[in-house]
Amino acid sequence: MKFTDGYWLDRPQFEIQSPKEVFDYRKSDDKLTLYAPFKYINERGDELNLGMSTIELTSPIEGVIGVKLIHFDQNDKGPSYQLENEHPNVDITTGDKEITFKSGDLTAKVPYKSNFELDFLHKGKEITKSMEKAQGVILDKSTGKHYMREQLSMGVDELIYGLGERFTSFVKNGQTVDIVNKDGGTGSEEAYKNIPFYLSSEGYGVFVNQPETVSFEIASENVDRTQFSVEGESLQYFIVDGPTPKDVLNKYTRLTGQVALPPAWSFGLWLSTSFTTDYSAETVLKFIDGMHDRKIPLDVFHFDCFWQKGFEWCTLLWDKEQFPDPEGLIKKIHDRGIKVCVWINPYIAQKSPLFKEAQDNGYLIKRQDGNVWQWDLWQAGNGFVDFTNPDAVKWYQSKLKALLDMGVDCFKTDFGERIPVEDVKFFDGSDPKREHNYYTLQYNQTVFDLIKQEKGDDQATVFARSATVGSQKFPVHWGGDCLSRYKSMADSLRGGLSFLLSGFGFWAHDISGFEEQATPDLYKRWTQFGLLSSHSRYHGSGQYKVPWVFDEEAVDNTRKFVDLKLSLMPYLFNEAVNTHETGTPLMRPLFLEYTKDRNAYFLEREYMFGSKLLVAPIFNAEGTVKYYLPEGKWTNILNEKTYDVKNGEWFDETYDNLNLPVLARENSIILRNPNAEHAEYDYTDSPDIHLYEFADGAKETTRVVDEKGKPAGHVTAERSGSTITLSADGLKGSSKVYVHADGNVKEFTLDGGSATLSL
Repeated sequence: MKFTDGYWLDRPQFEIQSPKEVFDYRKSDDKLTLYAPFKYINERGDELNLGMSTIELTSPIEGVIGVKLIHFDQNDKGPSYQLENEHPNVDITTGDKEITFKSGDLTAKVPYKSNFELDFLHKGKEITKSMEKAQGVILDKSTGKHYMREQLSMGVDELIYGLGERFTSFVKNGQTVDIVNKDGGTGSEEAYKNIPFYLSSEGYGVFVNQPETVSFEIASENVDRTQFSVEGESLQYFIVDGPTPKDVLNKYTRLTGQVALPPAWSFGLWLSTSFTTDYSAETVLKFIDGMHDRKIPLDVFHFDCFWQKGFEWCTLLWDKEQFPDPEGLIKKIHDRGIKVCVWINPYIAQKSPLFKEAQDNGYLIKRQDGNVWQWDLWQAGNGFVDFTNPDAVKWYQSKLKALLDMGVDCFKTDFGERIPVEDVKFFDGSDPKREHNYYTLQYNQTVFDLIKQEKGDDQATVFARSATVGSQKFPVHWGGDCLSRYKSMADSLRGGLSFLLSGFGFWAHDISGFEEQATPDLYKRWTQFGLLSSHSRYHGSGQYKVPWVFDEEAVDNTRKFVDLKLSLMPYLFNEAVNTHETGTPLMRPLFLEYTKDRNAYFLEREYMFGSKLLVAPIFNAEGTVKYYLPEGKWTNILNEKTYDVKNGEWFDETYDNLNLPVLARENSIILRNPNAEHAEYDYTDSPDIHLYEFADGAKETTRVVDEKGKPAGHVTAERSGSTITLSADGLKGSSKVYVHADGNVKEFTLDGGSATLSL
């Protein structure tokens, strides 16, 4: 939200007051409270008829400092984000001229009884600052509304990322962003997943701890500052220290919730009925058997909305005309080694038998007059499950449990964005403006917790569209309703990378697009991208997405890239476990791995797939791709082409429909199993070991995990001259070893715990 008229003037409807100096303070073992009046205090009379900011400094995680700006100390009605507190030691020092608050390597510094500034330093070096007049207690004289504002300084070369799954430019400088969940597709400034957290190229992050709409001005209203504001009388934010971007994400996810590890089977291929297509039990089995007959492995089959009768979503009952024996159908699918997912959302149509039951028991969001809050958007007479009511949560879970008991393995938790804020009353009295974004957390937690309870901790996963702070605890998320166009494919990747820089670990998208009709060439290129994403699902609206409806080459393309992903699971699942442990996303922008390469900070059409592989999808029918490689030796794992890059270099290449740039970085150990038929298998059983461009003197170790994500062993390779010494523990049987160097591949055998490879 903008409050100023250029650099010098305020907009006439706003009255802005800012702290002038810290006049007094209080400190305890873990909190520093500053009292900063809105004018300088030179005599006793200055203390009268004057407003003041109360500024509280705390630290929930070492290297994270919380700042709460308070005008009037009023109770929030809730909800509030669920934050962790590790109770680190803090160091508070006070003096005649300066007060400091230190946590780890991060220090907040403020002058005492002098011009107000709040400076943040990493090991004594300034990273950002709240300068004079940056903080604002603001009155809109035309409406009587109050706002709180903060502005943090930016460096000359500083770049800002994150703020959720945003489809605008990857670098957020110059943008205005409102953190409010909306069902707006993937081609506008609106987003399903809005996260009030941004990551700076200067090695720190900022998390605004406000569930309601937060307005960001990123080097826009004031081009030298990031600005954020909320309506109300208080504002809290956290400075998250690095010094690397990975360090920032680690601390942020420790604060807001550890990224959960999805089950291994969820990384395989998901096939959907699509949305408005005609389908029945016969159609479903025809698709599943068609994939099998073409030797295309499938791990999950998804039933979209019309597994239920129209006008009755979400009644959570099968349409018996199309699915007369759902238990029998699910058993047939399970007998083929495939999991079952069904679509749900938290809205209940008036025609559904569940509506009256929920209405009578007070399980739906109400208007102020006590009636159910309804509208006709999506389904006629929609009501919204009120997840602030514990009994409503149990009731909703009981309906889902019946499906789990039937054999359903997981749910696509669609929607959760269009939650009303006007004329609304929640069961627990929550503030509707704060509940709007927070609702998706309650919805997905309700579903996720039930699956954990019924299926086990290691089997819980959802396929969610909306998200807020903390939703990383309930993966997986997909990108929403994209168009079947190359531009939309690129938009999806940009939005996904932005989302993954916002504290999330796993992400998917609708392969070949949701709206419109995909062309065969788009289908094949998006298939490559989709199978080289953390999670992979064919889905659409009015078009079946099985490959043979496009052409035979699409069948070959799908088979090749499904096989590739399944073969890579020993590598990918170890990387996924690392995501769970550290908060570093599985798919990640290049700059997370190449922090010293300034060119990498602008790349939005290629990404690292784990720490060792670089992927550059192709976004056109001609097969041309322009991509950047940082310094080092790289090997395309599909064709063995090598690149010896000295200082970072751009490449312009053309690929057929069965290939694209998928490159292993030098000194990489990548475990693969080319015989994999599903995503979940014993990753320790005789995997192939690939060593890419090992330099003389290089020594690398990779962890081996089992199919549950538990550490099972290690593989270590060390090169000295023309010899590589290879050792392994935790592997079963014998493994083939492939040494890739300068476009050539040498094959060896590791039979036992160690081997010496002569090059």
